[in-house]
Amino acid sequence: MTKGSLGSLGRKVSAEALAARCDAGLLFPIERAPLRAALGCAGALPFAAGADMWTAYELSWLDARGRPQVALAHITVDWRSTHLVESKSLKLYLNSYSECRFASAAEVQARIARDLTAAAFQGEPGSVQVRLVLPEDFSRVRVQELEGINLDALDVDCHALPAPAPELLHADHAAPPVEETLSSRLLKSNCPVTGQPDWASVQIAYCGAPISHEGLLRYIVSWRQHSGFHEQCVEQMFCDISARCRPKRLAVYARYTRRGGIDINPWRSSDASALPPPDVRCARQ
Repeated sequence: MTKGSLGSLGRKVSAEALAARCDAGLLFPIERAPLRAALGCAGALPFAAGADMWTAYELSWLDARGRPQVALAHITVDWRSTHLVESKSLKLYLNSYSECRFASAAEVQARIARDLTAAAFQGEPGSVQVRLVLPEDFSRVRVQELEGINLDALDVDCHALPAPAPELLHADHAAPPVEETLSSRLLKSNCPVTGQPDWASVQIAYCGAPISHEGLLRYIVSWRQHSGFHEQCVEQMFCDISARCRPKRLAVYARYTRRGGIDINPWRSSDASALPPPDVRCARQ
């Protein structure tokens, strides 16, 4: 995916052009299928559940009397949607609400859900879930780090690599199986549109042969030069760990720091019955 292929995203949009209209045409859907075709997974995708959980911190509109209103928006896109929505286009879309009048927050929530469902599912079955957090509930928003054994304190050498290196991953299949959750704050990838860095914490929960903690940390660090959408990065990590370590059960969850007032938090699991983890903000978000 190149910057040039994303059309209008590189063009300057004035405040006047966005004023007094809620424009779903600003949303830029990107088809998932070609991105997934490059994952290198033989046959069916190895994950059976998942969601892309977005938090929009810069949402405002006018009430019926013209008074500005603000809220946080939690947006959940099912992994089975045909398209993901490019984050800068979502920012432009949400900014287009700033001078629009609505009778209630519920009306805003329904409008966003309708437009994002149309963009993400393109007429296929499914829906995008939207939940607004209003100012009276801001104090209830929790900050919490990802659970799990922290890999970042491991005393290992890491080397700059041009691309993610799944060969660094390995598991001891001669050892008894374990069930553990591992985490790191050291994930970095790069935006395929702007080239700017995307920073994240990542959590790997699995059951199976013990995965080398040192190898997993080196693998996470090997992503630092990679360009990819957040959702694509998590799916590639899931596929690499599945192929190299062959766990019986696996979940990969990343919480990226916000850019443009939006954070994106993809989660994928091999357990079809699994529920998304709590949508709790990490300190850096």
